[in-house]
Amino acid sequence: MISFVSPEIEEYAEKHTTPLPGHLQDLVRMTRETMEMPQMLSGPIEGTFLQFLVWATGARQVLDVGTFTGFSAQMMAAALPDDGIVVTCEVNPENARVAREHFDRSPHGRKIDLRLGDAVETLNSLEGPFDVVFIDAEKTDYGAYYERALELLSPRGIIAVDNVLWSGRVLDPQSDSDRAIAELNEHIRQDHRVRHVLLPIRDGVMLVHRA
Repeated sequence: MISFVSPEIEEYAEKHTTPLPGHLQDLVRMTRETMEMPQMLSGPIEGTFLQFLVWATGARQVLDVGTFTGFSAQMMAAALPDDGIVVTCEVNPENARVAREHFDRSPHGRKIDLRLGDAVETLNSLEGPFDVVFIDAEKTDYGAYYERALELLSPRGIIAVDNVLWSGRVLDPQSDSDRAIAELNEHIRQDHRVRHVLLPIRDGVMLVHRA
């Protein structure tokens, strides 16, 4: 994944963002040092952005499509009230094991419900409504996640779709993943059911709410 800002600016932005609590600093460090694809971690800036979305919307139910090591789920859970819940979806059993281990170390881990299995199947089994939906899983299934997320979204809910710039490959799609993301971006652009904004945060985040 390429960076759309210089490393110096990224470092400056991170230093001027509220620091992570110790257990999440440990999770970030472990992910970067031991996981096969550490770039899948949303990171402190985007994670705090998601936390702000949850706080600003007064969310009580959050859907996290793509757990990885559980960083985004933990960030969003921290902004929920005591009776709030994050339902997070993960297809990889080892990722799920690591995430659960770190949920147990978190003061907000009890608010997280990890569902192991294919995310499309998991989404189809849920009833909602969800106040915030974060989509960051298998790119070729982005269209299916988006349509189901709209069905599950609360009236004033927000969908946040990650990696919508895809390291710039949306400008000249070559692979199936490239095309899936570019097609979803175009679909949202023409979707009269919603209002949306594409933000060049990290690898691109699309925010969507019902029109």
